[in-house]
Amino acid sequence: MSVAPVDFSLAMPVFIQGLVLSLGLIVAIGAQNAFVLRQGLRREHVGSIVLFCALADALLITAGVMGMARALGESPGLARALALAGAVFLTLYGWRALQRARHASRLTASEDGAGLTRGAALAQAAAFTLLNPHVYLDTVLLVGSIGAQQPAGMQPWFIAGASAASLGWFTSLGFGARWLAPWFARPRAWQVLDALIGLTMWVLAALLLRHVLRIPG
Repeated sequence: MSVAPVDFSLAMPVFIQGLVLSLGLIVAIGAQNAFVLRQGLRREHVGSIVLFCALADALLITAGVMGMARALGESPGLARALALAGAVFLTLYGWRALQRARHASRLTASEDGAGLTRGAALAQAAAFTLLNPHVYLDTVLLVGSIGAQQPAGMQPWFIAGASAASLGWFTSLGFGARWLAPWFARPRAWQVLDALIGLTMWVLAALLLRHVLRIPG
């Protein structure tokens, strides 16, 4: 059975959209990132923690895109509503990021405290990842609904881009902790990053709104 060649001129923009969207959502000051940074500073079970966090995100993103795709397949009205809701969410998320950029903040993780066994470290990673309701809003609902708007042949590229962002971020955070920690501790760096995230989210919201206008009523 022959396999149709991939049109990279169409696939790469979809891959990049998934990458940028996921990266914008995951790069934030929070308990999960602080935990990964802490483990990286301690050089303790880093590979296991990074792999768990990245795989969890990839599975949730895939479930979101595929589940939403099935739900939207026979309902253009639902597709329009979710795309519009996603655009509103991205606009508000971008606004919040720009507001954060006005105030100094930083991400720090202490190397103090007792060491963790691999099981205990993975349990904490699971708690920070799966018990956070925002992870389902971000990966399953928001990323899932936006990814489901892509043509069926492009959805795997969107999933790959979004998953690559998660893997790249956690890998950098965990294995580069000792080099990145001073940067994360500088409030000015986070202000610049939040400003870029805010503007990026607004661009994605505008693209999603344009997509809404093309969905048949």
